[in-house]
Amino acid sequence: MLALIGLAYAGLAWLCLAMDRHHRQVTGAAVGAAFARSLRLAGSVALALSFAAAVAADGWSFGPVAWFGGVTAAGLALVLLLPYRPRLAVGLSLAGCLVAILDVAAGALLR
Repeated sequence: MLALIGLAYAGLAWLCLAMDRHHRQVTGAAVGAAFARSLRLAGSVALALSFAAAVAADGWSFGPVAWFGGVTAAGLALVLLLPYRPRLAVGLSLAGCLVAILDVAAGALLR
């Protein structure tokens, strides 16, 4: 479940940073076209991986439901954090990836 939420948060944050308005809010500079495409690709891949983590953890019967809940929780956290601490919101996306990697590694070791 930690991998699901961490990857969902990272994916949503990267999709958010691909937009010029939010990128300016965080960095103070406009986002380049190539960098925006790479952020959109990274965000889409992270969301797809979060879906895969949800299905792997809970199966096809409950995995998509858990994924929708996890994406909703991650989106709520991002929406509440972005206006007040935009740099922290971006930093947490990297922390979310780290948590996901540690969760998958711990799950592999415990099997």
